[in-house]
Amino acid sequence: MSAYLKDKVAFITGAAHGQGRATALALAAEGVHIAAFDIARPLSYPGYTMGSPDDLDSLQEACEKLGVSCLTFRGDVRLDADVTGAVAKTEEKFKHIDILFNNAGICAYGLADELTEDAWDAMLAINLKGAWLVARRIIPLMKAQSSGVIINNSSIAGLRGMNRLSHYAASKWGLVGLTKSWAIELAPYAIRVNSIHPTGVDTPMNDGLAFLEGSTPQEIAERSAGNLLDVPWITTDDVARAVLYLVSESGRYITGSQLVLDAGLLTR
Repeated sequence: MSAYLKDKVAFITGAAHGQGRATALALAAEGVHIAAFDIARPLSYPGYTMGSPDDLDSLQEACEKLGVSCLTFRGDVRLDADVTGAVAKTEEKFKHIDILFNNAGICAYGLADELTEDAWDAMLAINLKGAWLVARRIIPLMKAQSSGVIINNSSIAGLRGMNRLSHYAASKWGLVGLTKSWAIELAPYAIRVNSIHPTGVDTPMNDGLAFLEGSTPQEIAERSAGNLLDVPWITTDDVARAVLYLVSESGRYITGSQLVLDAGLLTR
């Protein structure tokens, strides 16, 4: 358990499963109390369903077994009322919020000239606007305490173009702009802001995307291979360790930066 992180409070969106869940558990193991926010309803494709309404409850139980408190909130990052209520209850319980992991996001394929407005709007509203809606409610608390760390979960798609993912890439490039701008704005308050950029992560979301493709997650991983390092497909624990580094004392001088988790893919 980290003396530096013990009894800090992390607000995590998209916390019920995948990268958010792994990060919540990694922080809880270091003594960080968790506020877990997720829409917490199954994401369904025709013939395929991921996620469970019980995922937040099991996360709370797992965190409490690690000796920390865990609040859970079922809400939508696109709805300011949901966000505001969750942040207020977190502040009421813990009196401070030290870490924000803007992790909630979606991904879906579509050619630029075939996308519907609804598909475009949903991608940008969840992945980009949602990050801002959450941050704007937490930043004043961090300013008041003159400390804090914000991590925006982008993607390698936030650093390069992606075939059939222009709306996804636009949302993830937007997070880089938020990260660098917030880093400038918030440095006077000793608040650090960084983004992480994983390549494909072995998560339930990728199971759904594979289903839509008529493939398996492993086949998608193999098709997108190009890493310099011969390593397995990135896991949620890899992402959690990256977040843990950035919020720890080891990352205390890092702000406005992009931490890339791609095994060298972007160098090709």
